[in-house]
Amino acid sequence: MAQLGREPLLHLSTQQLEYLVEVEDNPTWADAAKALGVTPSALSQGLSQMERRVGVPLFDRRGRGRTLTASGEEVLRYARDVVARTRQLSRWAVDVGEGSAGRLRVGMIDIAAITFFGGELKQFLRQFPDLGFHLEVSGSAALCSQVHSGHLDLAVVVEPSVNSGRLSLVRLLEDELAIYAPEGADIGTPQTWGPWVTFPPQSHTRALIARTLEEKGIRFDVVAESHQPEVLRGMVKLGLGWTVLPVRQAETAPGALVRAQRDPVASRRLVVARRYDNPVDNPAADALVQLLALASESVCGGGATAADT
Repeated sequence: MAQLGREPLLHLSTQQLEYLVEVEDNPTWADAAKALGVTPSALSQGLSQMERRVGVPLFDRRGRGRTLTASGEEVLRYARDVVARTRQLSRWAVDVGEGSAGRLRVGMIDIAAITFFGGELKQFLRQFPDLGFHLEVSGSAALCSQVHSGHLDLAVVVEPSVNSGRLSLVRLLEDELAIYAPEGADIGTPQTWGPWVTFPPQSHTRALIARTLEEKGIRFDVVAESHQPEVLRGMVKLGLGWTVLPVRQAETAPGALVRAQRDPVASRRLVVARRYDNPVDNPAADALVQLLALASESVCGGGATAADT
């Protein structure tokens, strides 16, 4: 006798779900197949089988191109969650099987890794000498994406203006930003400032800069971009444009810049980003977050706080 209320399960594999995630995250199917280590034919067959098993169209096919349908977008959200959680569970299972002390994959923006928390990272590694530790230094948007996908356990980033709801944020400290002009530039009035050299469009800091300058009535005409503060600083030295940079990165020797105005124009908040729904506990990650929070208290005089949104 059949059990009432029991829904049949779809016969989907995590491999098929990973196929869908990689297709969406790569510019072409060939790139997705390469990232997965399979042939484009195997990738296509796997997704076609997945589409049949789900029972709804996942792709709109126009010529040789394919775009996700509304149903496909819904399945993709599910796939991202399952793939990320499975990756974390897989790493935990390997650690248990090997009897190791565990692994921790951490991301940080450059100023966090070098200026603010370099000493804390050294202290943490001395505290956990057998830990399999990996550090990736990159931009905030890329690091948040890797936390979402489960490739990173946590990341220290600039707080995003919009949180999708899948990140748990712990506030650490405020980082002041100031305006810098090329040597000999006519300061005049703010409405005459620019053009600007700044971070790439996906940068959390650029979004903050653009919003701040707009509120002050300053045109934000961008003529050059780089994700590296030292490159932006060099561009200002060459006279290519004005910029807004963290004070601690712009005013360090050699090649320190001079502010166009005395007071900082804005501040950005550094936070620890983690997934809300980690499938397993990670004591090493908890210990690192606590260490970073204590260090932030000494820097800014205030305790770190949760900022889940």
